[in-house]
Amino acid sequence: MASRTKGKTTMEVGGDGVAVVTIINPPVNSLSFDVLDNLKSNYEEALSRNDVKAIVITGEKGKFSGGFDISGFGEVQKGTRKEPKVGYLSIDILTDLFEAARKPSVAAIDGLALGGGLELAMACHARISAPGAQLGLPELQLGVIPGFGGTQRLPRLVGLTKALEMILTSKPVKAEEGHSLGLVDAVVPPAEILNAARRWALDIAERRKPWVCSVLKTDKLPPLGEAREILKFAREQTRKQAPNLKHPLMCLEAVEVGIVSGPRAGLEKEAQVGSQVVNLDTTKSLIHVFFSQRGTTKVPGVTDRGLVPRKIKKVAIIGGGLMGSGIATALILSNYSVILKEVNEKFLEAGIGRVKANLQSRVKKGRMSQEKFEKTMSLLKGSLDYESFRDVDMVIEAVIENISLKQQIFADLEKYCPQHCILATNTSTIDLNKIGERTKSQDRIVGAHFFSPAHVMPLLEIVRTNRTSPQVIVDLLDVGKKIKKTPVVVGNCTGFAVNRMFFPYTQAAMFLAERGTDPYLIDRAVSKFGMPMGPFRLCDLVGFGVAIATATQFIENFPERTNKSMIIPLMQEDKRAGEATRKGFYLYDDKRKAKPDPEIKKYIEKARSLSGVSLDPKLEKLSEKEIIEMTFFPVVNEACRVFAEGIAVKAADLDIAGIMGMGFPPYRGGIMFWADSIGSKYIHSKLDEWSKTYGDFFKPCAFLAERGSKGAPLSAPLEQTRSRL
Repeated sequence: MASRTKGKTTMEVGGDGVAVVTIINPPVNSLSFDVLDNLKSNYEEALSRNDVKAIVITGEKGKFSGGFDISGFGEVQKGTRKEPKVGYLSIDILTDLFEAARKPSVAAIDGLALGGGLELAMACHARISAPGAQLGLPELQLGVIPGFGGTQRLPRLVGLTKALEMILTSKPVKAEEGHSLGLVDAVVPPAEILNAARRWALDIAERRKPWVCSVLKTDKLPPLGEAREILKFAREQTRKQAPNLKHPLMCLEAVEVGIVSGPRAGLEKEAQVGSQVVNLDTTKSLIHVFFSQRGTTKVPGVTDRGLVPRKIKKVAIIGGGLMGSGIATALILSNYSVILKEVNEKFLEAGIGRVKANLQSRVKKGRMSQEKFEKTMSLLKGSLDYESFRDVDMVIEAVIENISLKQQIFADLEKYCPQHCILATNTSTIDLNKIGERTKSQDRIVGAHFFSPAHVMPLLEIVRTNRTSPQVIVDLLDVGKKIKKTPVVVGNCTGFAVNRMFFPYTQAAMFLAERGTDPYLIDRAVSKFGMPMGPFRLCDLVGFGVAIATATQFIENFPERTNKSMIIPLMQEDKRAGEATRKGFYLYDDKRKAKPDPEIKKYIEKARSLSGVSLDPKLEKLSEKEIIEMTFFPVVNEACRVFAEGIAVKAADLDIAGIMGMGFPPYRGGIMFWADSIGSKYIHSKLDEWSKTYGDFFKPCAFLAERGSKGAPLSAPLEQTRSRL
C-alpha cells in the first residue's frame, strides 16, 4: 500500500433509504486507488444494509470527478502499490459489483465527469446533471484508453458514431448535449441535483422508472455490417491523423470486440488493451508531458515563498501589430481591461481592427455569441499617449525588435506608470538588461514572450533577469494561467529557451541542403517524425525577414557554433520572401497550398559555391532516421547548454517549452525526454563524429560530453545548476 492515502469517500444514509456516497479528493475528485477502495467498501456496506434502498454517487464541492488519478500508474511502477489484476476495476468492481447490484444507483453530476469519472457515472443506472457540466473521455490524450468500461458503455448510450468522435477527439460535451444524446437522463439546477437524484434512485427501486444497465443496451448500436464500416472509417482517419500512435487503434479494437462478441468480451478486451498501452513508449511520453505541464508553475525560490499573486485589473499593450493585437485578444478574452497604444491614428485603427477580426472569427465559427463579442470588445480602449497608463497594473511592450526604441519606451513607462506596475517586454531575442538599462525599475522588468499568433499558441515564456522580483514572477504566472497559457519561467539570454534551443534546427537543415540532401526530403522526414511542418516550410511561414533577423542574433552571440548559409539571402535578392510572396522554398496557390519548386536547386547550388562547400556523397543518400538525427541532435546539444546554464529550472520545462512553442510532438515527451529515450552516449558519439568531419556546429557541449561519457540521463538535475539561478 502507498504510505499516505490520496482521497476518500463518505457515505450517509438518509431517512428516505438512499445512501449518498461522496467522492472527496480535491481539486477535481480524481479516482485514486484509495478512493476506489473506499467506494467499493461503501457499496458493499450499502448493499448489505436493510435500511438502504438505493444509492446516489456525487462529488464534493461541485465537481463529480475528473477521472482516474494517473499518478496511480507511477505508484505501481515504483512498487509502492500492487498492480490490480487485469479487469479488477472495470469488471469486478464497476460491472459486477456496481452495475449488477440488487439496488439501483444514480450519479449526481456537477461541474465535470471526465474519463474514469464519466465511466463511473455510466455504470450507474441513471445520471442527473447540472447545466454546463463537462462530460467526456479524454484518455487518448494521455496515451491510455478509457479503461473503466467506457469503450463499451459510451457507444451503447450515445450511439457508435458519436461515441467514437468523443473518444478519438478527447472533446467533452456539455450536459445539455449529453441529455439530447441520451448520456444523461435529466438536467436540473445545481441546488436540486442531490434531491432529484435521490428521487430518481427511489423511483428505479420502486419500478416507477426503468432500471437500465448501460452495458446491456443495444438499441443505439448500428447493425453489425454498418458498425464495421464506421469502425473501418475511424481506423483510416486515425492512421492518417496520428500515424505514429498505436493506442487509438488498440482502443478501437476494444470497441469492435464489444459490438461483435458482446459487452463481456468487450470489457475483457478493454482491460487487456488497457494493461498493454501503459507500457508503450508514446504513453510514457504523454504521461510525462501531463505532469511536466502541471509542474511548470513550481519555481524553486519563487513559488515556495508563500507569495500571493496581486490582482491585475488593467493591462496596457504598446504596439498593435500582429503580436500586440494577439496579446490584447488573449487578455480581453479573459476579462482583463486593456489599453492598446500606437504611434498614430492609422496604426491604432489597424491594431483594434486586428483584435476585432480575431474575435469575429470566433463568432463565425459559432464559438462566441454576438453579445459576448460586443462585451469583450468593450474591454479594449485605444490610446496615442501615456496619459491613460497612470492606473495600469501591467504593461506589455510589443514593438519591433529595435533596442534603442525599446529603451526609450521603458524610460517613458517609468515616468507614467504607478510604482507597482509590472513592466514586461515581448521581445523574442533582446537581452532584458539592455532593454531596462535606462530605468531604475530593474526589479519589475520581466519578459512576457508570447508565440504567434498570441491568442492561439499555448506557451508563455516568462523571462527573468537576476533582478526581477519573485512577486512579479508570481503575478505573471497567475496571469498566464488566467489567459489559459502554459507559463514556463526561464532565464535571460539570447533567444531565451525555445528560440535558443531550436536555432540549430533550421541551420542544420540548411547545412544538409547545401551539401546535397534534398530539402523536400528533409521536410518530409521531419513531418513524419511528428513536427507540424519541416524547417523549410517553417521558414516560408514565418517569412525570410524574420528568419534572417533571428539567425543574425545567434550568429552574433554564438559565432563559434553557427552555420552561416547564403540560401535565404540569395532567394531574397529574387524577391522571394516565403509564403507572403507566394514564393519561398515552396510555391503557394490561392489557398496557401504548398508545392515543391524545382528552381530551388539553383539557389542551393549558388549558395554552395559561395560558401566553398562541396557535395557530400554520404549526405546525398541520408535515410530518414539519419536526417532526424542530424537535424535534432544539434537541438538536443543546445538544450543541454540551456539546462546547464540554469536558463531553465528543470529539463521538463524545456520539454514543455519545445512542445508548446515549436510543436515538438508530445508523444515523444519533449526534446530532453526524447533524447534520454535514445541515450546520451549515442547522441554524444554521433555529434562527436560529425564535429570531427564537419566542424564545430556539431561539437558536443561540455554538459553533454560529461553525461554522454557516463551514459547518464540528460534530464537528471544538477545541483550546481540550481545554485546559479
